[in-house]
Amino acid sequence: MDIRHSPAAERNRKPILQVLRRVLPPEGGLVLEIAAGSGQHAAYFGAALPQWRWLPSEGDAASLESIRIWCEGVPNVLPPLVLDVRAPQWSGVPAGLDAAYCANLLHIAPWDCCAGLMRGAGRHLRPGAPLLVYGPFIQDEVPTAPSNLAFDADLRARDPAWGLRRVADVADAAREAGLVLQETVAMPANNLVLVFVRVGEAV
Repeated sequence: MDIRHSPAAERNRKPILQVLRRVLPPEGGLVLEIAAGSGQHAAYFGAALPQWRWLPSEGDAASLESIRIWCEGVPNVLPPLVLDVRAPQWSGVPAGLDAAYCANLLHIAPWDCCAGLMRGAGRHLRPGAPLLVYGPFIQDEVPTAPSNLAFDADLRARDPAWGLRRVADVADAAREAGLVLQETVAMPANNLVLVFVRVGEAV
């Protein structure tokens, strides 16, 4: 068994669920989770939101077994699929998604992953559907916590293409793909949830 465990996923799942319950349409639908990692969030959110069909995806094919194991017995979680957000077409992802969710991807990936995430969301989300993006960010109008500055420096030392992203830059990439930043939600441990809504034509 190749089951993985993320302590951060355990810590942040309850506050993220509070945001999901408030932002996601109450009638439910199909939500795509991007960069599902170990699968802990898919299992937890799927069980907590039974009116939603939860489709986990991950760029690392080696993670799929862990996602399957975590989600075993959660009937509304669909089989995971491999997804490179930078791909011009997201194979296996249905059109007309009712929501999308992505946690802790943008700071440990090159910038073109952010642009790819937004373009894919613009193609696959139905008009009015939300994209929720969780993680550490830099806000121009808010002093960055020392812990986040240290984290950013560590990430860039590991890979110059990594690092915390400016909310304004992420919002610009989203706007180009037909999404607008509707809300910025402060979260524990100096993280944010950025809530985008698809308003434009698919790109």
